[in-house]
Amino acid sequence: MENISKFTADRLAKLRRMREKGIDPYGGAFPKSYDAGPLVDSYSEDQEGESVAVAGRLMAVRSHGKSTFADLHDWTGKVQVHFSQKRVGDELYEVVGLLDLGDIVGVEGKVGKTRTGEVTVFAESLTVLSKAVHPLPEKYHGLRDIELRSRHRSLDLIANRESMEQALQRSEIIAGLRGFLSEQGFIEVETPMMQAIPGGAAARPFITHHNALDIDLYLRISPELYLKRLLCGGMERVFEINRNFRNEGVSNKHNPEFTMLEVYEAYGDYESMMRLVEEMVATVARDVMGRLEFTFGEHEIDLTPPWPRRRFSDILEEYADVELFDGADLRRRATELGVDDADEQHHLALIDEVFKRTVELEIIHPTFITHQPAELAPLCRRSPEDPRLSERFEVLVAGFELANAYTELNDPAVQREEFVRQLERRDEGTVGRLDEEFLLEMEHGMPPAGGLGLGVDRLLMILLEKTSLRDVILFPLMRPDNSDVESAASSG
Repeated sequence: MENISKFTADRLAKLRRMREKGIDPYGGAFPKSYDAGPLVDSYSEDQEGESVAVAGRLMAVRSHGKSTFADLHDWTGKVQVHFSQKRVGDELYEVVGLLDLGDIVGVEGKVGKTRTGEVTVFAESLTVLSKAVHPLPEKYHGLRDIELRSRHRSLDLIANRESMEQALQRSEIIAGLRGFLSEQGFIEVETPMMQAIPGGAAARPFITHHNALDIDLYLRISPELYLKRLLCGGMERVFEINRNFRNEGVSNKHNPEFTMLEVYEAYGDYESMMRLVEEMVATVARDVMGRLEFTFGEHEIDLTPPWPRRRFSDILEEYADVELFDGADLRRRATELGVDDADEQHHLALIDEVFKRTVELEIIHPTFITHQPAELAPLCRRSPEDPRLSERFEVLVAGFELANAYTELNDPAVQREEFVRQLERRDEGTVGRLDEEFLLEMEHGMPPAGGLGLGVDRLLMILLEKTSLRDVILFPLMRPDNSDVESAASSG
């Protein structure tokens, strides 16, 4: 290893001394009898003197001659361990002296309390499980650089307890979504992540190639059309927590690879999806986080149902001062908002741009925005009251879209017309082919249904009170950069 720091050199010397003593610094399995957090939190006087086995990473070491205290961290918390030269013997106590912060060890001993009342494992044996040859970043007080934290998530999880807790809460929240839907009679399914024709959304896909079949395939932009095929087949309540891929930009609210929850209910509609999503989000927030009120940036958000319902045309007129179907008025407002080439853009694109630059930024508490223009939703049933409008809603919260739902279109002839119309307007980079297999299945009969897509990562931003997707996705997409590897390894 070239250009190693003095800290790393010292650790490598200790590693060599361990091996000279016949100690494997990268040991095998170590069965734990307790995790650190539960051992400390549930400790009772009845446990005093009980033999326990704990394992984890050393995050603090305090040596006092023939006595050494250390903080042992695992993913549940920390427990103090005590090494006494008299108790473990001279030879093993020498090994204690070769330990560094960041080393992973297993300790067996008796549990009890010190004179200061701290729950402690009084070590009788020590097993070195992994010698860390680099020091932890920033002198173990936390990895603070946001770029470095996202790029080297393992260091972030080690150094920042909050990051570990958020990662565990992410798992709990997703499990909560699954549990809620299961209780409502929905079943979880899996659909293809590689598709011959990417459908279900208007987005630019990633392209890959299958060598054996010699065909191009696309990473899915949505599982929607496959889930609807299951409706056609008679599966009446289905959901998928899925990874979607869209070859688009990166921002605080967008990552090209993201997690979506999609739900479909035969014989439902957009109204039933409203009831489902507000109850589901509130239930998960209450059960996992213990509350319904959250701080998001400068805003306080209340998830308590029922959420307000607003029609798209009304709220566009209120916040953007635009009449929905007045083309000249729309172009005027788009120009005022700085939309490029407003006179040349399709009116649907202008509606979307004006909405995002006005209404979307103003809605903080969860709000249902209903009855969007039908042309914006080619998979959605039109409103019987006004065919220019759709039976659709978006949930806006904290200045972004959290969820999107329809009364699903189940007329195959109308669906074909909508697909053709969508292809005529398609952006460069999208795939211009009709999904004839899906249309054929629709022609065999698809029940009326309600469908919902909810951005799981965005929901996590709200529940974990983070204003960037980077903070709730363990491994966000980042531009390759090796310049920070050495700085992460050598800081100390």
